[in-house]
Amino acid sequence: MKKSDISNISNAESVERAEESVQPSGKFGGKADRLFGADPAGLDESARGIAVLVIVGVAVGLLSGMFGIGGGTVIVPALVWLGLTQRNAAATSMLAIVPTSISGVISYATCGNVDWLAALLLFCGMFVGGQIGSWLLSRLPELVLRWIFVVFLVFVVVNQISFVPSRDQHIAMSALTGVCLVLLGVVIGILAGLLGIGGGALAVPALSMLFGASDLIARGTSLLAMFPNSITTSVANLKRRLVHVKAALIIGLVAAVTAPFGTWIAGAVSPRVGSILFACYLCVLLIRSLFVAVKATRSARASS
Repeated sequence: MKKSDISNISNAESVERAEESVQPSGKFGGKADRLFGADPAGLDESARGIAVLVIVGVAVGLLSGMFGIGGGTVIVPALVWLGLTQRNAAATSMLAIVPTSISGVISYATCGNVDWLAALLLFCGMFVGGQIGSWLLSRLPELVLRWIFVVFLVFVVVNQISFVPSRDQHIAMSALTGVCLVLLGVVIGILAGLLGIGGGALAVPALSMLFGASDLIARGTSLLAMFPNSITTSVANLKRRLVHVKAALIIGLVAAVTAPFGTWIAGAVSPRVGSILFACYLCVLLIRSLFVAVKATRSARASS
């Protein structure tokens, strides 16, 4: 064998070893995910961590089925607590919402509690509003955003306590109603992009109070409107390798199993009880958000 051939073989082996040394490894089992690359680092992989993911999935499924929300307000804090960054937690949450919303929509649709046209119009508005919200997000101070979220939650909680939706009403569709649904979607999209929420906390009460939808139709329609947005956002996040795929699948699949139970609970309780339960859930978020906003305000004053 020629000396040059030996040199070429040696160089090839060196390159191969170098590539292997920089190949990222996934958190589960130490192997990279073949489809999406390695999962983001930092997540607790112990039995305790997996158990927390399963518990979060159960809670998200029940909340999604009961209230027509995506569950990101539960998923993101849990994933951050388990070690993911805020960015990776938010991206992972969006993927977990996909199977959750599918299960919830199926559960509501089988009982005839989804307005498909209203959901389509809402999504069209949400898609536009989300771009505006993302633009505002990059320009408004974080402290302002936190207080906007607090005010938003106060408004929704007050309306949930004071308003009791009917179980028998439907959305009376007309040209004006369609335009108003798109505009509502724009507002929801702006708030979703600005505040990092899925939009269900606003869509559900708005569909009942402004458009006369029953509490169940409002929830089923809200889940359907969020479904396409979660898919398109997750595709972009997967391309950027921001998603912890396995964690999202654990949460999402468990939530998909428990979401029908949440839907059953929503149908079993009265509209009044459903509104109170939703208001209690939002109050928990309000207390947490108020605490964070006050803490951030004090820190800003101390540094100024």
